[in-house]
Amino acid sequence: MTPRERLLTALAHRQPDRVPTDLGGIVTGIAVEAYQGLLGHFGLEEDIIISDQKQQLALPSDEVLQRLGVDTRYLLPGAPQSWTLDIHEDETGHTYVDEWGITVRMPKENGYYFDMVAHPLADLDTADLAHYPWPDMRDPGYTEGMPERARDLYEKTDYALVTRNAGSIFERAWNLRGLENFLIDLMTDEAFVNALMDKLLELNMAFLAEYLGAIGRYIQVVALSDDLGTQRGPMISPELYLRFVKPRQKELFAFVKERTDACVFFHTCGSVYRFIPDLIEVGVDALNPVQVSAAEMDTRRLKDEFGDRLSFWGAVDTQQVLPFGTPEDVREEVRQRIGDLGTNGGYVLGAVHNIQAGVPAENIVAMYEEAMASG
Repeated sequence: MTPRERLLTALAHRQPDRVPTDLGGIVTGIAVEAYQGLLGHFGLEEDIIISDQKQQLALPSDEVLQRLGVDTRYLLPGAPQSWTLDIHEDETGHTYVDEWGITVRMPKENGYYFDMVAHPLADLDTADLAHYPWPDMRDPGYTEGMPERARDLYEKTDYALVTRNAGSIFERAWNLRGLENFLIDLMTDEAFVNALMDKLLELNMAFLAEYLGAIGRYIQVVALSDDLGTQRGPMISPELYLRFVKPRQKELFAFVKERTDACVFFHTCGSVYRFIPDLIEVGVDALNPVQVSAAEMDTRRLKDEFGDRLSFWGAVDTQQVLPFGTPEDVREEVRQRIGDLGTNGGYVLGAVHNIQAGVPAENIVAMYEEAMASG
């Protein structure tokens, strides 16, 4: 099978020749330090391109992806023309303000990525939202050159093409407001919550209209994202999810499916077992990252209960096995996840979220080698 056939077969819940594999997105990526180790392992020299500034992710080269046998290629949008990355450096770290107005900072000592340190909507009220300088989600910089790149990849390669993650509503809301503030808002200020989340739905649709208008005919997977879980359980109650989040997800996912025949990949970290029936109902085709270390995320149980209606994407443990295990531990982890999730298709193998700094190159290689031997 070609990589594209392999991934589409798996997502159609049919058995491919081997489990398809993934690497290279902004929630399925690799940290710069880990990528440097991988280059050293392969004896390669490259000018590393940063694909995501906040998370300090490397853009894997086609040479590396080929050596690992990765079946996917990502179509990452460009930077908006209306915003310029401006990183300020002082004696303790690096700081910048993103296109949404959120201030992020990475310390010089032991800093691997940028964390949020200031939330622009923290002190605003509902009336202020109408005057906030929202980013222009139709900025031509996002899609400049993308139709041509998508067409070339579709016509000249046989890889499965995946979009960059978009579509965040709940997570973007608390990124802008601050987590504690927004959780309080959910219980005390329904008007503010509705106004903010409606605005974010509108902005997401504006972006996706342009993005999918440019590349929708060529892609196989649309990646959307909205973290809903913690290590121990949901971030919010099912009741709050049903009231505020699910109706907007349903509208957004329908908007996507009107514009492309691609499958919908939905990234939501943590313990999200209790949301899965609703996610299936609103149109999710593949669930990522399948955080196996979180509560209620046993892969055998997930496959047994939802495997006829939902595919799973990720699932190789990044909290313990990849960073701290031996290559044989990694191989055993891969065999377990394929055994639990891969019967009759419905599984795309990758790490749980991004491969972090400190993961040995030998373990990364072991993960993909074992996957390629799974046929």
